[in-house]
Amino acid sequence: MAISYNTTSFFFTFLLLLVPENHPLTSDDLVSELIILRSKSPTGVIHLSNKLLRRILWIPVPRPFSFLIFFDSQKLHSEPEISLPSRKKEFLILSSSFHTNNPHNKKLFFFDIVFQESQASFALFGVKSLPYICLVPPLATDFKRDSIRMKSSDFSGHAESMAEFVEAKTKLTVGPIQRPGFISKKQKIIIIALGLILTPFLVKKTVAGNTLLHNKHIWMAGSVFLYFFSVSGTMYNIINKIPIAVVDRDDPKKLVFFYKGFGMQLELGGEGFTVGFLYTIFGLLLAFITHVLVHVKSRNIQRGICECGCRLWCCSSFGEAS
Repeated sequence: MAISYNTTSFFFTFLLLLVPENHPLTSDDLVSELIILRSKSPTGVIHLSNKLLRRILWIPVPRPFSFLIFFDSQKLHSEPEISLPSRKKEFLILSSSFHTNNPHNKKLFFFDIVFQESQASFALFGVKSLPYICLVPPLATDFKRDSIRMKSSDFSGHAESMAEFVEAKTKLTVGPIQRPGFISKKQKIIIIALGLILTPFLVKKTVAGNTLLHNKHIWMAGSVFLYFFSVSGTMYNIINKIPIAVVDRDDPKKLVFFYKGFGMQLELGGEGFTVGFLYTIFGLLLAFITHVLVHVKSRNIQRGICECGCRLWCCSSFGEAS
C-alpha cells in the first residue's frame, strides 16, 4: 500500500536529520540509552523518532549493534489487504522472544516507527509502501542503500519466518518463539478454583446421567455445527485471517462479499460460508431422505423433495467450482 508525504513539514524535518549533533555522543552512551528505552517496553521494541534516528545516524561506523525496524502507519491499519496490525503483532512477538532468550544481548535492537510522526525518517530509508521491515547492519551509512529489506516471504510465516531472516542476516540466535498464552495466570487460578468447587456436583450429575452430554439433541446440533465448520472453510479463514468481506473501493459505504472474476471465489470468508450453508442444507436434506422420507407413502412428495435436494447439490457444487 503506497504512502504519500506531507511535502512542507517533511522537507524541513529531513534537513534537521542531516545536521550534526551539537554535543559529541559516543557509541557506549547510545547503547546505554537504548538499553534503558528497551527495558521500559514490555516487548523490548523501542519507539523510533526522528530525534533518536538522528542520534543513531551520527554515531561513527561500524556501530556496535544492528537494528530491525518495523515501519507503521495508523491510517493503514484498517486496510485488510496489508494486515499491518497482525504483522506488527508478530514483530512484537519476535522482539519479546529474542530478549527473553537473550536478555543481555547488545548486538541487536528492535524499533517501530510511525509514518504520521516521522515522515522524514521514512524518506531517509526510501519507504514508499507498506508493509516494510528492514535490518540496518553496523556498517550502514546510507540507510536507503545499505539497509536489508525483509521480503514478503520472510514475514508471511509470522514471527518464525522473521526469526529465520534475523538469524541469517545477523548471525545471531533468536531462540524459540514464545507466544503469549490465551489466558493469564490469574484466570488460570480462577478456573482451577471453580473446577475444584464444581467437581463434586459434576460427578454426581454424570453418575446420574443427567448432563448435557447425555442429551441426544445436543449431539445432533453439535454434529451439524461441526459439519458446517468443516465444509465452509472456517478453519482456513481463521488461520489465514481472511476477512468475511471488504469495503468496496468505488463506494466505501458498501461491503463486497463476492469477488467477480475467475479464480477469486475463495478469497473472502463470506463466500465459504455461503457454500457451507448450501452443503449443510443438502446434508440435512439427505439425512431426512434416508431416515424419514423412505417411510412416506406418497411418491409425489418423495420425488419433490428429492428434486429439491438435487437442485441444492447443483447450487453448492457450482458455488465451489466458481
